[in-house]
Amino acid sequence: MSSIAQRPRVAPSDGEAILNALPNPVLLVAPDGRIVDANIAAESFFEMSKQFLQREPLKQLIPFGSPLLALIDQVRESGAPVNEFKVDLGTPRIGRDRQVDLHVAPLTERPAHVVVMIQKRTIADKMDRQLTHRSAARSVIALAAMLAHEIKNPLSGIRGAAQLLEQGATPDDRMLTRLICDEADRIVTLVDRMEVFGDERPMRWGPVNIHAVLDHVKRLAQSGFARKVRFIEDYDPSLPPVLADRDQLVQIFLNLVKNAAEAVSDLGEEGEIQFTTAFRPGLHLSLPGKKARVSLPLEFCVKDNGPGVAEDLLPNLFDPFVTTKQTGSGLGLALVAKIVGDHGGIVECESQPRKTTFRILLPMFDSSPVDQLGNDVTASGMSSRAARHPV
Repeated sequence: MSSIAQRPRVAPSDGEAILNALPNPVLLVAPDGRIVDANIAAESFFEMSKQFLQREPLKQLIPFGSPLLALIDQVRESGAPVNEFKVDLGTPRIGRDRQVDLHVAPLTERPAHVVVMIQKRTIADKMDRQLTHRSAARSVIALAAMLAHEIKNPLSGIRGAAQLLEQGATPDDRMLTRLICDEADRIVTLVDRMEVFGDERPMRWGPVNIHAVLDHVKRLAQSGFARKVRFIEDYDPSLPPVLADRDQLVQIFLNLVKNAAEAVSDLGEEGEIQFTTAFRPGLHLSLPGKKARVSLPLEFCVKDNGPGVAEDLLPNLFDPFVTTKQTGSGLGLALVAKIVGDHGGIVECESQPRKTTFRILLPMFDSSPVDQLGNDVTASGMSSRAARHPV
């Protein structure tokens, strides 16, 4: 008897457990187009339980005219599996940013039944966007250095001359000299904000309790710009420390919370900002000059129920000078992208009306003398157990 014949048969319950263990959504579609079975990942993807999925034909869950329906028909006719890449399955219900790869195959044991596996492209897109953000940040660093030297010095002379003219000017002329001074101050403030991008001081690396950072940011927000906003916290209490500069993490989340507070300002007491933290193993990022890939298992999200970000703005949201605010400079999110990139992480935004999420993925603290990013850190006296829990 062959080795294959000697293997024990997999019980149906084991098969279901294996299906649910897969990270990719899997559907079994009947000849009439209805969903016969689905795994847990499919329930999460469509934001619907298996019982509800089985009540709906597949065409009701995907965009009108989606190529997925044609792929299923093709598989039924040919009896051979097919693949299709970069297919948009986004809908208003589950979100518009749902570009996926599709793998469709016949189920020989059940005629005319088709298995559909959905592979989300989010991870690859995160990598592409992060590289773009880092390139944009480097451009802003060079621009900031040039502006600091070429603009601030002449502005000081212009402002000084306007103040001298103001001493002997008429009331009407004083209005003009005051306008010159105010505009000079405004430009200096803008240049000062851009100089943050050129800050090359070494970061103070160490283990940081992200929940302490978020609590600090919440208190700052509630005492000022987010006084009327309701905060919701959904934390993983067993989350390990993050390898970071604490002050810069505060800067990241302050910028994100300020944006969220402005987005929900018109909602009054219905405005909500939610903090979530989670451990997401399995994502690794290759960094230039590093042989080993960096694991990014720590996920931190800032969510709000505002009107959302315009769809055409999302691809360039973290680029410098991109903003929809009348008085905004478009540097806040660009600074967030730079700091996250300096920490070896990824930042992304998913948005639809009443549900906007800024998601940050970062490495966790490594107690070895040289951490995952190649930086020397001290963790004397920190046990392996302490490295897995907040400090």
